[in-house]
Amino acid sequence: MNVPAPIAPLVDQFGRVHNNLRISVTDRCNIRCFYCMPADKVQFLPRKDLLTFEEISRFVAVMAPFGVNKLRLTGGEPLVRNDLPTLVAMLVAIPGIEDISLTTNGILLAEQAQALYDAGLRRLNVSLDALDPQKFHEITRREGYEQVLAGIEAARNVGFDPIKINAVSIRGMTESEIVPFGHFARESGCEVRFIEYMPLDADNRWERDKVLFASEIIDVLRREIGPLNPMGTQSPHAPATDYEFADGRGKIGVIPSVSQPFCDQCNRFRLTADGKLRNCLFSLDETDIKQLLRSDAGDSVIEQTVRDSLAQKWVGHQINSADFVQPGRPMHSIGG
Repeated sequence: MNVPAPIAPLVDQFGRVHNNLRISVTDRCNIRCFYCMPADKVQFLPRKDLLTFEEISRFVAVMAPFGVNKLRLTGGEPLVRNDLPTLVAMLVAIPGIEDISLTTNGILLAEQAQALYDAGLRRLNVSLDALDPQKFHEITRREGYEQVLAGIEAARNVGFDPIKINAVSIRGMTESEIVPFGHFARESGCEVRFIEYMPLDADNRWERDKVLFASEIIDVLRREIGPLNPMGTQSPHAPATDYEFADGRGKIGVIPSVSQPFCDQCNRFRLTADGKLRNCLFSLDETDIKQLLRSDAGDSVIEQTVRDSLAQKWVGHQINSADFVQPGRPMHSIGG
């Protein structure tokens, strides 16, 4: 398919071109991972405050002519939003959109995998931080381990490819999961991606000493399972560094958000479930897109508002700086 070149790409002050939009469809979730949200008494957004599927689709349609061609649907847990396959089908139909993916915790995936695939979704990221059921419960503070595994299996059977497993790595908690995940990658056909623990929790308890670094994870896998070779085909904008076991069985990715920030190649911006534009995951400021959509603002006004926001994007997230300030929103409210 010949896709027309963007009219004028969305470029920030550092020359980074933004073509990757992450869309949160809800702040609700059916588990309570401690690094993402409180255990109890969470104040969720009223339904009326969420963007409708039509509003989301309109925003994407406005952005697509300016080069936005990659979308990721997130939450909270996106599969708790009713009729999500309907939104997928609406987005697939927008000219210029080439790639749509979904990040899910997998608990509801088995019952929705076929409908999502039929709507046009092809790529999945499943958040699973532990293969040990007890450790899973310790992290998520809820049940659901067996449902996640069933969801991954259902997605494989339906035909999703690739399926990536996102595992947040936390020192003092998940070291014992590294080798099992390495074997899981070799046996399941899924790519396992280890993500360094980031300061986006609701309780502000993140400590740098709890970050299990990507380099350590690769060292463990090489020592305990076998040689890992870097894969040379990845995009420079991809947050993960990808490896393959030397015998060709199993792919591993690491996302070194803290130890090796990739901000200089960032091509992503975010739309929260309540319609706020964030030019960085760690932004302290937001831009109200919902108000524009609900006041019938013209496409050019929306476009310029996005450009103005991206013009203010930082050079990097500053996690490793004494000046770092954690965002007021926890991860479930921002969108993964």
